[in-house]
Parts: sequence; structure tokens; C-alpha cells
Amino acid sequence: MSQPLRVAVLISGTGSNLRSLIDARDAGRLDLDFVRVISNKSDAPGLEHARGTGIPWSVINKATAGDDQDQVVGDTLAGDAPDLVLLSGYMRIMGAELVNRFEGRMINQHPSLLPKYKGLDTYRRALEAGDAEYGASVHFVTAELDDGPVIAQTRLPIEPDDDATSLVARLRPLEHRLLEEVMALFVQRRVTMAGAGVALDGQRLEAPLQWTPEGWRA
Repeated sequence: MSQPLRVAVLISGTGSNLRSLIDARDAGRLDLDFVRVISNKSDAPGLEHARGTGIPWSVINKATAGDDQDQVVGDTLAGDAPDLVLLSGYMRIMGAELVNRFEGRMINQHPSLLPKYKGLDTYRRALEAGDAEYGASVHFVTAELDDGPVIAQTRLPIEPDDDATSLVARLRPLEHRLLEEVMALFVQRRVTMAGAGVALDGQRLEAPLQWTPEGWRA
């Protein structure tokens, strides 16, 4: 019987994805052991999800760590020995040294169909470009912002009356499900980083996995 996947989660805001993963664990859908939640904001609402469920948590920012923030984050994570580090709405760019310490064990959820719209304001940029579809990606983290190998994506059509607010609302439940399905692959030890790509069951993927409410598709 495999061991639970030891997961550390880094957040900056509401932690809605963290909450959805805790719910999936509690419902028996994901065999996860949350070893720590780290926030760079002391008032992040998502910290309440950790406090309320007994998950160890830390605030590590300029006020608590000074100029050694990356070092403190890395040392804290190393002490918890996670199998996987999840960046979920973590609004801070990490240096290459920290990222490289956890290469192949750190993933990020990003609200766009990467490689489109790296960085911020992704909803607005997709609408202004007149895109026909939008979505979210889960990717391995590398030193370059939002540039690591993409593991999986989910998509939805952009409707004529969509604005940024409606896109956020429509994408959010799909993001939660996408992350849960990707985490299931990690729980099953099926997915790994393979150089500049992704391997599933030991076979390198030619393109990111695609998830729909009906399940995975080619």
C-alpha cells in the first residue's frame, strides 16, 4: 500500500484550492498528508483552512525573514520533507536557487492556457485578445516565470457577454477539479518531470493532458 503524498502548499490569498484539496482528502478521494501551509501574507484568509484543520502553518515574508525570505522558505520546506510543493495563488516570484532546490517536486496552478498569458491579468488579456477559449494549467515550476513543463489543462469557451468577473466564476470550479485530478496522478506516483517535459507512467507526453468534466481526453 502506497504512503500518503506529503504536500506543502504556498498561498497568498483565499486558499480556495487548498480548501478543495482538504475537502477531497476528508472525503477519501485523495490520500494526502498536508505537512505545511506557508503564506507570504500574514492576513491571507487561506491560513484559516490550515488553522481550522490542524495543518502546520507559517508566515514567511520580509517582516519575518528579512532579505533571507527564499532561504527561510526553502529551509522550512526541507524540514517538512514534502513529496510535492504546490504553489496555489502564491503571489511572489521565487529566486532560481529556491526553485532549483525542489526541481521536479514543485508545481503551480496558473489561470491561463500556457504558454499563453504568463504572469498577471490573464483574464483581461484573454478577453482583450478576443480569444475563443480560456482555461487553466498545472505545470512544474522552473526558474523562469510560468515557463515549466505543463502537466495538464482544462478549457472553457469564452461567451460573448463574458467579462473578467464571469470568467473567474466559471473557471473556478474547473480549476479545483483539474488540480484534484492532477494531484491524484501524483498520489498514484504516475507523473514526473522529464527534463524539459512531463512523463506519465514513464512515457514522455507530447502535449499536456486535457481534463474535462467528463474526464481525461486525448
